Amino acid sequence: MYNEHEVLRNEKYSIKNGIAQTVVLNISNNYFTLFAIGVLGATNYQVGLINSLPQFIGMFAMVVCSFLMNGIKEKKRFTGYSILFTRLFLLLMFFVLYIPSEYRNWAFVILVGLMNFPGSFANLSWQSFIGDLIPDSRRSGFFSDRNRVLTIVGMITTFVVGIGLQQFDKSNSFPYKILFLAAFIFGAVEVYYLNKHTEPIQMRKKEKKKEFRILDWKAFKDKRFVYFLICSLIFNFAWQMAWSLFSIYQIKDAHATGLWISLFNVANQVAQIVSFRWWGKMADKHSNSKMLFYCALGMATAPVLNILSDNLIYLVIVNASSGLFVSGTVLLLFNQLLEVTNEKNRGAYIANYNILLAIVGFIAPQFGVFLLETNSMDFAMTIASILRTLSAIPFYFLFHYMKKNGLPKPKPVADF
Repeated sequence: MYNEHEVLRNEKYSIKNGIAQTVVLNISNNYFTLFAIGVLGATNYQVGLINSLPQFIGMFAMVVCSFLMNGIKEKKRFTGYSILFTRLFLLLMFFVLYIPSEYRNWAFVILVGLMNFPGSFANLSWQSFIGDLIPDSRRSGFFSDRNRVLTIVGMITTFVVGIGLQQFDKSNSFPYKILFLAAFIFGAVEVYYLNKHTEPIQMRKKEKKKEFRILDWKAFKDKRFVYFLICSLIFNFAWQMAWSLFSIYQIKDAHATGLWISLFNVANQVAQIVSFRWWGKMADKHSNSKMLFYCALGMATAPVLNILSDNLIYLVIVNASSGLFVSGTVLLLFNQLLEVTNEKNRGAYIANYNILLAIVGFIAPQFGVFLLETNSMDFAMTIASILRTLSAIPFYFLFHYMKKNGLPKPKPVADF
C-alpha cells in the first residue's frame, strides 16, 4: 500500500499543515481564558464551560460525523472542509465585542463551544486520514519529530504574542481582535497544505456502513481497544479536571498577564521539545502502554506543584517540568490508539473513542470547578493530583496485557 515517495511527501506536508495549525491554536485558543477573564469578565463557571462545552458539543458532532464518513470516498477533502468551517468561528469571535456588553460573555462561550462541532469532524477525519498515510513502522519516529517541530513553532509564536499583549492593558480588546483575524488567515494556510497530501487510490473505496457505525458493539468486543479505552478515559478525566483550575489560578490568584501566560506556555513547550524524541525512542523500546504508566505519574505532579506558590517565576519552572510529561502523553496516547486499531476498522474505533472521550471532557472540567467553588483551590488541585496518580495503575495492567498476548512492537526502521 505504501510508496516511499508518497509517504515522504505526505510527511513533509503533514509537518507544514501542522505548523499552520499550531500557529492558529497558539494565537487563539491559548488566550481564550485570558480574553474571557481580562476583557469580558467571565465567571469561574463560564471559564469551566470554555473547557467543557466544546467537549459536550463534540460528542454530538462525533455521532453525525461517523454517519457522514460512511459515504466519504476522499477523507482529505472532508477533513479540509471541516478545518475551514472550524476556523470561520475565529472570524466570528472578532465581532463579539460589537454586541451589547451583557451578552458578550455568553456569546463568546457559545462560539467556543460551537466551534468544536466542525472541529470534531476535523479531528476525527484527520486521525483516520493520517493513520492511513503513515506506516506503523514510522509512526513513533515521525510523530515525535513532527511534534518537536510544531512545539518549536508554538514556542516562538507564543513568545511573540506574549510580548505583543504586554504592550496593552489586559482589559484592552484590540490585540485580541488582531489575534482572531490572524488565526483565521493561518487556518486557510492550514487547509492549503492539507490538500497537498497524496491520498492513495486504494484508500478511496467507500467503507461499508456496517464497518463505521457509531458505537458499533464490534469495537467493544476487541479486548485491546476496550482495555486502552478504559485506561484513557480514566486518565483523561483526571487530566482534564484541572485544565480550568490552572487558568483560574494563574490569572486570578497569581495575577499573570499575557506575557506571563506566554512564558508559561513557552516553558512547557521547551520541555516538550527536548523530550519528544526520548518518549518516541522509549516507546519503540518498551511499548506505548508501559511509557504511559510513567507519563501518568509525571502528570500527577503538576496540580499540587502549582499551588505551592503564586510566584510567577516559580510557575514558569513548574510549567517546564509539566511539559516533560505532556509531550509523552500527547505522543503515546495517539500512538497507542493507532496500535489497538487497524486500517479496516480504524474510523469506527476512533469515532467510538472520541465520543466517549468527549463525555469525559465535558464532565471533568465542571467537576474541577465544582470542587473549587465548594471547597478551595488547594483542595481541588490536590484531588486532581491524587486522581492522576491513580490513573497510572490501569496503564500498568494494559502493558502486561499487551505483553502477555504477544502483540507486536513497533519497528524502529521504516518498512515501505
